[in-house]
Amino acid sequence: MSLNLSRSMQIRKTVIETEHGVVAAQHRLAAIAGAEVLAAGGDAVDAAVATSFVIGVLEPWMSGPAGGGATMLWRADEGALALNHGMRAPAALDPADYPLSGQGAAGDLFPWEHVVDDRNVQGATAIAVPGVVDGLGQAHARFGRMPWAELLSPAIEHARRGMLVDWFASLVIASCTRALAGDADAAALFLEDGQWPTISGWTALADKRLDQSRMADSLDQITRHGARALYDGDLGAAMAADVQEKGGSLSVDDLRAYRAEFHKPMAFDHRDARFYVVPGLTAGPTFRDAFARLAATAPADAPGPDSYAAMAHALKGAYAARLDGMGDTGESPQAPGCTTHFSVVDRQGNMVAQTQTLLSIFGSRVVSPSTGFLMNNGIMWFDPVQGRPNSLGPNKRCLMNVCPVIGEQGGRRFAFGASGGRKIMGAVAQLSSFVTDFGMDLSDAFHQPRIDVSGGDHVIADDSLPADVLDRLRQDHPVAETRRTIFPYAFACPAGVMRRGTLNSGCTEIMSPWGDAISEDMTKDA
Repeated sequence: MSLNLSRSMQIRKTVIETEHGVVAAQHRLAAIAGAEVLAAGGDAVDAAVATSFVIGVLEPWMSGPAGGGATMLWRADEGALALNHGMRAPAALDPADYPLSGQGAAGDLFPWEHVVDDRNVQGATAIAVPGVVDGLGQAHARFGRMPWAELLSPAIEHARRGMLVDWFASLVIASCTRALAGDADAAALFLEDGQWPTISGWTALADKRLDQSRMADSLDQITRHGARALYDGDLGAAMAADVQEKGGSLSVDDLRAYRAEFHKPMAFDHRDARFYVVPGLTAGPTFRDAFARLAATAPADAPGPDSYAAMAHALKGAYAARLDGMGDTGESPQAPGCTTHFSVVDRQGNMVAQTQTLLSIFGSRVVSPSTGFLMNNGIMWFDPVQGRPNSLGPNKRCLMNVCPVIGEQGGRRFAFGASGGRKIMGAVAQLSSFVTDFGMDLSDAFHQPRIDVSGGDHVIADDSLPADVLDRLRQDHPVAETRRTIFPYAFACPAGVMRRGTLNSGCTEIMSPWGDAISEDMTKDA
């Protein structure tokens, strides 16, 4: 528990129900871009395309065109669909190029054995085949109503202006300055004189911006030639050449072979609710396992000591099964995740819950100079020790923590997700339980204190929980109390939308200074 933080400050976000479509995203301007698409008559998928590309420009350390992820969709006329646009290991990747150092665990970043020079974590050797752009292209081809070029236009405009470096951006950049300085192109984009963090000034009203003009040019190519420009065209070839010049194995053939995949979702019932998650190498199966364990406990009328204890038990058991059966994700609970989530609902009731990521904060800390894209470090998701679940190997899909969820109960349906590495699944599970087990609305669910049980012996508990809840948790686990803060996030950073009848609402993590939910009727005033 930090002794420095105020105990009298209260933070809330307003949640309003509306018949208009709503976009909830971890950057207000990205949510506005999506809401403007809805106001122009676009589908929820159209709004998701616009939101995804804008947030990749304005929150570049979290996600972007060189990342991957997964999406849950709800179609008012056909139900739930899952879309996996996760990353893959390059075909030329050789596990022998990632020798163990013999120094034991890698430390704070992740629990794998340490690799010489952190080659699986940072630098061009950590870069996997990106998938998010192909996923967006496939979703738009199937469900989009508006022209592709119109949907990317807001992102290009933001990139031409350059991301505004305010106090929060300064804080994030400063947290990774030393790593960014290791790549000349990343240093040129994010640092001053190649070594100092770009800061806005603590009292000035300066309009300091990143130079993202090269990224704008690349987005323009994707606008004119479609999503596959990053995979089959000159843009992808230039990106692959950049990576190889810096020592990575990503190739043009890897990009050409990549395809995102639609799947039948994993669907299951929990009491009188039904959930839909992305199957396979995501946190979806772990989410289902947690609720199977939770169902064995007696339901309660409101969150209390026994319900929090039951959730802690369910999450700890589900994570133990995940680590034994699927392999770990390569992150410790303290690792800085580099992920973003947004959710969309339109007036017709179509929904999108999309989580996209570069994996670590600032990904591989490598920028492709030809494209202006910050590259992922998806190779970190693999265990560098051979013969284990999820061991590193060529052309393998990465095991992801992402957990976009569609849930329904009675006359309500919701689309939830979060960023935050290992913390994601537990946060989404608790929000889903608050809604389905205790009848909370979106506002109450997002403001309710949470716990985190994402590996290790300790339960991390919000210190605003009642004393009887904390005492009950201590009966079964060592408990570390902490405060919900703006930076870092101790309990993941969720975003979600809900539909009740014909009324829609949205909310983001209450401590996120950039996150917001915007309805299409709010865009003129936003």
